[in-house]
Amino acid sequence: MVSFRSLLNFRGISQRGRMNEVELGVHTIKSHGASVARHHLYDWLILLLLVVIEIILLAVHPFYRFVGKDMMTDLKYPMKSNTVPVWAVPMYAVLFPILVFLLLYLRRRDVYDLHHAILGLLFAIFITAVITDAIKDAVGRPRPDFFWRCFPDGKDNYDYWGNVKCHGKDSDIREGHKSFPSGHTSWSFAGLGFLSLYLSGKIKAFDHKGHVAKLCLVFLPLLVASLVGVSRVDDYWHHWQDVFAGGLIGLVVASFCYLHFFPPPYHHNGWGPYAYFRALEECRLNSQVRHSPSELNLQAPEPQASNQQPVRGSNSVIPVTPGENSSSLMEDDIELGRR
Repeated sequence: MVSFRSLLNFRGISQRGRMNEVELGVHTIKSHGASVARHHLYDWLILLLLVVIEIILLAVHPFYRFVGKDMMTDLKYPMKSNTVPVWAVPMYAVLFPILVFLLLYLRRRDVYDLHHAILGLLFAIFITAVITDAIKDAVGRPRPDFFWRCFPDGKDNYDYWGNVKCHGKDSDIREGHKSFPSGHTSWSFAGLGFLSLYLSGKIKAFDHKGHVAKLCLVFLPLLVASLVGVSRVDDYWHHWQDVFAGGLIGLVVASFCYLHFFPPPYHHNGWGPYAYFRALEECRLNSQVRHSPSELNLQAPEPQASNQQPVRGSNSVIPVTPGENSSSLMEDDIELGRR
């Protein structure tokens, strides 16, 4: 007969096997991708709404702040082209992190990790974009090269109140009032900051083992984002305060969006999304439900009648367990025989 303990050991082994199956890729794009996307349908709709808001903000006319003659001292830097073109920002801040997510998906086959990483990244990017451009339009701070945008020929002109009367291209003047905060920097820190948090969780950078090489990998995306911010100051498109504010906005939003889907990188479960561990818990609970009837049968008490010996008396039968003293039984038999 198989003992109850051996059955419990087998059950533990089978549970570990099922959990390993989940870890090895039960939840793939093919099997669970559509259901995960449907479960987050409203999140994708909100993301689409953020895209529409961002397009509207790009079309909105910024506030034209008063710019006097005495303010032109800090606004006469030369007009230069962008070291980091506008089209390159989505390439390294959005597409490159998604490529990293896809490579890790090919290794782990976890659709929850892939979906939540992409969704969290896109939320970080577009929330940052909306905040950045809303502040740009509301503040209307002139760029460091505003003088040459306003007066391309170098001949300045002011109205009765001392405000500038620009005669440059409308598009240059309009763009010249969008200095604060830096969009390049905020996008860079939103996308690459999210990637940095993602990598720190995947490689377990804070596992208390002191591997500095892991920290170097974590800080590499942040270094690239910082250099993009430096280039904005070097190109005279932004003041240093614009870059600092843009980096802060992007990094804070990226942190919030990452922690919405993933545990903190220093957590012992920081290498996977919350949904992944919920799937493991559901697998464990389903396994318990399937095995509960057999456990009840195994735990049922067996009859103990075979371990009892009846003692006959004059009017009754007294059950006696084998642990009782045998000498007392013999004395009772002798006494009955005398009678």
